[in-house]
This record gives sequence, structure tokens and C-alpha cells, in this order.
Amino acid sequence: MSQLFEVHPQNPQPRLLKQAAQILRDGGIAAVPTDSSYALVCRLDDKTAAENLRRIRQVDDKHHLTLLCRDLSELAHFARVDNRQYRLLKLGTPGPFTFILEATKEVPRRLSHPSRRTIGLRVPDHKVTQELLSLFGEPLLATTLIAPGETEPLNDADEIRRRFEKTLQAVVDAGACPMQPTTVIDLSGDAPVLVRQGRGDPAKLGL
Repeated sequence: MSQLFEVHPQNPQPRLLKQAAQILRDGGIAAVPTDSSYALVCRLDDKTAAENLRRIRQVDDKHHLTLLCRDLSELAHFARVDNRQYRLLKLGTPGPFTFILEATKEVPRRLSHPSRRTIGLRVPDHKVTQELLSLFGEPLLATTLIAPGETEPLNDADEIRRRFEKTLQAVVDAGACPMQPTTVIDLSGDAPVLVRQGRGDPAKLGL
């Protein structure tokens, strides 16, 4: 049975988020709110948890998983970023953008794209997720919470808990999210490529 943590969206209770963070440290998978939709998260360096994450979503190793980072300095630790890319990242963070970048050696090879050695990274603009990342002390591996065979992300914590109570160890309930995926920008090539139009406006990045 997954544990439900009901937190205030603007002033989340640290005691509850500390409990959720401990579940993640122990190898659990949690559903958390973000500035786009609910996401599934787990520890970056936990191979079993990452495999379970993919299994719940039913995606293979070619599906880009995303690192949720607290800020740009943390993001730059896990991706190779030049001055051109950094300017775009600065315009889009924190916010509902996912950037595909070349992964550094800090990212386990099994988590990056098998042929391209790239990884998705983003800095969410959500108080609860930011507080959880701060308490956890490192980025979380994440993927949008879309049920297998469906196209829309789930947005109701009670429904998430009911449908995934046997596979998730925690659900952090901070109310409804915008229920729109992030805008995905591929920065790994010579020029930025809009991969998916989502909640983030590409015009904000000059694209």
C-alpha cells in the first residue's frame, strides 16, 4: 500500500517531505507534483528502482528519463553545457521545460539514451518538488506519470494512489497540477530542436 502525504502546495510540511525523501532513499518510487503534471520519481543511483520506474510506465531504454534538479549548477554537473546552451537554460529554468543534453560521466550509462548518450534535465518551478529535492540532497530520476496505454498524465493524487497502490511506495498530494507535459527542447546538436510542444512557451527561449 502506497503512503499518502497530503502537503500544502505553497508551504509544504517539512516533516512529511522528510518521510517521503526517506522512502526514496530506501529505494521506493513516489508520485510527486510538478509545474507540468504529476511525475514518478526515484533515486538516480538505484538500478532496481529505475527499472521499476520504467516497468510502471512500460517504456524501454530508448525513452528519455529526466533528472529533476534544484538549480542550474546542479544541472550542469550532470550535462555538458556550453555558453550557447547555458543562455537558453537560464531563460527556461525554473519552469516547464525539459532539455535534452549530452550526459556527463556522473550519469549512469544505463540511464542515458543507449546510442546518443543524452539525458533529459529540468528544474521544476514547484514549491513542493523544490523542497523535496532540497531535503533529498540530489537530483531525482523522473518520468511523467502517464498510465500505460493512455496519453494524458494523471492529475488526481487519490486516483494515482488507487491505481498504483501496489507499485508505488509514496504519493505526495499537493493538489491538482496543470496536467500538461513539459516542452522538450533538444540542445544536444548544433541548433536547438523543439521535440514536443507542452506547457512551456518556446518563445520564452527565443525559439
